[in-house]
Amino acid sequence: MSARWAIVGLLATAACDRASPPVEQAEGNAAAASPDEAAPAAAGVPKADAVDRAHAGEKAPDLAVTDAAGKEVRLRSLAGRPLLVNLWATWCAPCVKELPTLDAAAKAGAARFRTVAISQDMDPAKARAFLKEKPLAAAEPLFDPKLSLGLSYQANLPTTILYDASGAELWRVTGELDWTGEAARALLAEAK
Repeated sequence: MSARWAIVGLLATAACDRASPPVEQAEGNAAAASPDEAAPAAAGVPKADAVDRAHAGEKAPDLAVTDAAGKEVRLRSLAGRPLLVNLWATWCAPCVKELPTLDAAAKAGAARFRTVAISQDMDPAKARAFLKEKPLAAAEPLFDPKLSLGLSYQANLPTTILYDASGAELWRVTGELDWTGEAARALLAEAK
């Protein structure tokens, strides 16, 4: 049970990545951070929406998630063709906002890479209900209620990672991105 509380604590402190409130909203001259806001990036850590290649060459973690039918899927078993992994949650506004563009990119790139959208909701029923109302056309929904991937990646949400066909990481992006935009198309062209 203590591991579950550790996960809850992690989520509380590293909630989905979002912009700071404008300075004019803060009292006085100093801007106050919201308690659910991600901590400022430390030196050497890429800022949100930046491409992080620090993990290039690392293999995908050998962790299991579940598919829509409840069957276990190991992330490493998806190697063989390029794989775009997106970690998201229903409670993360930037995740929800970018999900349609991720799905559109998945559809456009289906011949070149596979896309999985892995829910980090601790209650998969919430993600399933969300996806019933807003179904994905091309991105494959997977579920990680134990948050094993989010913890393994030490990721804020949303985080998107591209693996090559051998299962080696090429890059990751933390934060909302329009996956149909020019910058994202250039990144996705690296899928080989």
